[in-house]
Amino acid sequence: MLEPISIALIGQKFMGRAHSNAWRQVARFFDVPFEPILHTVAGRDAAELEAFAQRWGWARATTDWSSIAGDETVELVDIGTPNDVHAEQAIALLESGKHVACEKPLAGTLSDARAMRDAAKRAKKSKTFVWFNYRRCPAVALAHRLVSEGKLGRIVHVRAHYLQDWGAPSTPFSWRYSKKVAGSGAHGDLNAHIVDMARFVTGQEIVEIHGAVAPTFVKERAVAGTKKKAKCDVDDAVLFLASFAGGAVASFEASRLAAGHQNDNGIEINGTKGSLRFAFEDMNLLHFHDATADARTAGWTRIMCTKGGAHPYAANWWPDAHVLGYEHGFTNMAADILRVLGKHKPEVPLPDFADAYETQRVLEAALVSARERCAVKLSDVK
Repeated sequence: MLEPISIALIGQKFMGRAHSNAWRQVARFFDVPFEPILHTVAGRDAAELEAFAQRWGWARATTDWSSIAGDETVELVDIGTPNDVHAEQAIALLESGKHVACEKPLAGTLSDARAMRDAAKRAKKSKTFVWFNYRRCPAVALAHRLVSEGKLGRIVHVRAHYLQDWGAPSTPFSWRYSKKVAGSGAHGDLNAHIVDMARFVTGQEIVEIHGAVAPTFVKERAVAGTKKKAKCDVDDAVLFLASFAGGAVASFEASRLAAGHQNDNGIEINGTKGSLRFAFEDMNLLHFHDATADARTAGWTRIMCTKGGAHPYAANWWPDAHVLGYEHGFTNMAADILRVLGKHKPEVPLPDFADAYETQRVLEAALVSARERCAVKLSDVK
């Protein structure tokens, strides 16, 4: 019998479903040191909360998230709420001695993210985690390993994009279009992922933003169920240029108004010895080019990252080329969280609050660059 660990979840919508599924599945597919006990789910929508708890197997439901802080039986709290409340919730839970896993971006503002990072530093016995789930795609984890092994040589060029089309003008208003709640639009929602992925795969930090644009194309949106319209004050797209500590140049592009792109999350990394590229809509594949190969036969190699024993996480799932999907990244991360709590190594490094704060600094620098129409050094964004 595995030792139990009691988990609470705050948030009952999209991320609440993804996280609940991961906690339910993880011990079935991975040899982990703990058996997750789905103790309590907290949410604001009382009318839907009980049904959510029953569907996903949470033993208790409450509309008062703060009661979790005082419950000594809860050891790990998973935050899947809008960005503006991450800091209040995470800090209170860390001060009560809980381990905390938080959705990305770390917070809606740099000051909130800094407060969360500092609270994590003070909470010596607590571990923190941030759900940058794309690190847990086997192909992305393999890319990280190939770069760390020197297969690409010196990194010289990074191109990353995250394009979606759900933010069309007909899309009704939600918290994601409010700066007060979300902090930013496509930037914090999408660029956060590809900045983290670029930092993770290259193993390098971004040191300067050379320029950025952050337009809002849809100024107001209909409020569902009413004849009213609400002001939209977040970016619909953000593009920026950057450089890494090792000298590589990079471009980042995020949009929620890219018609025909549903979840087009991709990155290409070019080095002196080779290149690799990843696209989430073909998430099981990594493309690798060995620039040192015989020129007569050199070309891009299509790697199906599903072979147990060869590719990260693959041995815990299905036979070769029986492909994985979106939800598996969350389950893979849940496994690594439990490994770390059990004092074991994760499959690949996990982002904690300090790590996610570095991504938040990049996001802030890009917004400053767009607003001030200037280059911004990361050393000036603290």
